[in-house]
Amino acid sequence: MGRYRPPQPKQSPYITRAGYLRLEAESKSLWVRRRDVTKALAAAAAEGDRSENAEYIYRKKELRELDRRIRYLQKRLPDLKVVDTVPSNPEQIFFGALVELEGEDDNPVTYRIVGPDEFDPERGWISMDAPLARALLKRSVDDEVRVQTPSGERRYWVLSVTYPVD
Repeated sequence: MGRYRPPQPKQSPYITRAGYLRLEAESKSLWVRRRDVTKALAAAAAEGDRSENAEYIYRKKELRELDRRIRYLQKRLPDLKVVDTVPSNPEQIFFGALVELEGEDDNPVTYRIVGPDEFDPERGWISMDAPLARALLKRSVDDEVRVQTPSGERRYWVLSVTYPVD
């Protein structure tokens, strides 16, 4: 059996200004960290037998992970489009919107629609590629939204739409 995996679907190229700056800062810090790991790897390699050298093996693995993330950021950053303007109709839901919803259980929840590179469930930030975000796009206050989830269909009503300034 082969190791073939079909390619991941293309992610949306949109990102907020703050998210882009965060990714740029991460890229710069990874290069600094890589320099330190490379020095430690060279020191571990100089100790002799590499097959039983735990420090050497650990540093090789760490360097591989750093290189993987650096490579991803080098390919992703040039493709990103920073969205830092409020849409012409701020009453409709578009990228960057902070949306307050009410579910069938009458509990209000708040989500912010952001790019796939900056989603954070703990903060209530969902990717614009997520099913809920796709269902919300171009909706307005008082609209009903139906979303198909693994546990069945869920209904939400849009209570408010705002666009925070980053």
